[in-house]
Amino acid sequence: GLINSGGASGENDLQQAVKTAVINKRAGGCGLISGRKAFQRPMDEGIGLLNSIQDVYLTEEVSIA
Repeated sequence: GLINSGGASGENDLQQAVKTAVINKRAGGCGLISGRKAFQRPMDEGIGLLNSIQDVYLTEEVSIA
């Protein structure tokens, strides 16, 4: 399965991570590497970001294109 890198940390990390996860899932991917985006911020924000990415992969509303 395809696993994408989440890219460098910066502004709009949550939006960028969710967008990348949606694109990855629609392309048949199965995961997203998101270390810097999640772990270089306060714990509650990082957990929220990781939960949002998980939600993309768990929802049936986002499917293979």
